[in-house]
Amino acid sequence: MGGQNNRFKPGDKVPNDGTYMEIGETGSMVETPEIIHKKAGQEFPTTANKDRVWMRKPKPLH
Repeated sequence: MGGQNNRFKPGDKVPNDGTYMEIGETGSMVETPEIIHKKAGQEFPTTANKDRVWMRKPKPLH
């Protein structure tokens, strides 16, 4: 694992402009994840429940 944190809690600062989605704290996918678009320096909003965190949405493979 690299040193870069790829999971963010509500209130954390957004590191890079992009699209982020909710996942379970353990890294599991959730059935209906919230998907947000944020700019660097903004704060992550509250998740749908306390057991979720934000991660950068993977880019689709072409």
